[in-house]
Amino acid sequence: MPKKIVVINPNSNPAVTEGFSDAVEPLRVAAGPLIECVTLESGPFGVETQQDVDSVILPLRDLMLDRPDADAFVIACYSDPGLATCREALSKPVFGIQESGLFAALQKGERAGVIALSPRSIARHLPYVRRLGVDSRLAAERPLHLSVEAAESDDAFGRVLEVATELKELDFADTLVLGCAGMARHRQKLEKAVGLPVTDPTQAAVGQALGTVLLTP
Repeated sequence: MPKKIVVINPNSNPAVTEGFSDAVEPLRVAAGPLIECVTLESGPFGVETQQDVDSVILPLRDLMLDRPDADAFVIACYSDPGLATCREALSKPVFGIQESGLFAALQKGERAGVIALSPRSIARHLPYVRRLGVDSRLAAERPLHLSVEAAESDDAFGRVLEVATELKELDFADTLVLGCAGMARHRQKLEKAVGLPVTDPTQAAVGQALGTVLLTP
């Protein structure tokens, strides 16, 4: 039986799951681990507040415990909800896209700029950045002032580009991170438009999970 990576969208919006599933398609290689993208149907439509983050922690843990067929998990939400809880409960590796995305971006530049959904998102992200020990290499986080649903749409690209340009020109970021799994569809277009490397954190986390699974006997 082939090995399997399960990527979980903690919000209940299936369009977000579909978007990042498309984004990780290049990582679905012949004879490699299966990459299954699933939606936490009991989750909020968008994980946008601390209450939303807290509400999905135990459901995420329980979903993982119900999937003994998986060899690794990815939590596809930029706040990394429940990452410590899930790692404590499982013997399988669990990846969070904020942690993975930031570390991947900092391999492409010295100062990372993060495109966040809102000021409330930034307030959650910054303490975590400090705990990860990379705050000295964070150029800035700037908000789109959009919901998860709005940021996922093609119509949001103009606003995403505007914020990316501010991070580049005003904050001197030389590498960018999309601060929501729902922005996956914008990565390639944004990278060409802004002229900086852009990391989609779900791709980064799945890539790291893929390497871990392949190297595990």
